[in-house]
Amino acid sequence: MTRQELVDAAAAAANLPKTQAEAVIKAVLSSVGEALGAGREVRLAGFGSFAISERAARQGRNPATGEVVQIAASKSVKFKPAKDLKDKLG
Repeated sequence: MTRQELVDAAAAAANLPKTQAEAVIKAVLSSVGEALGAGREVRLAGFGSFAISERAARQGRNPATGEVVQIAASKSVKFKPAKDLKDKLG
């Protein structure tokens, strides 16, 4: 589903004009991004939770040359689906 398809579906479900539905979706996504950026977990009941995952620095290998390279520590976002969402998936 694309962002525009999400806007269309939200507008139809909530009986809102598409411009208002788009503004709501932008605000929600922005709030989720800001919370994750601040290191907080975001839990959406019935959907799932988003959390920051930290990866430690480690050594890797360049597959072309076999040379050992240092991979820097990084952060990424983890998503854990809620039971309700898992049940919808089958």
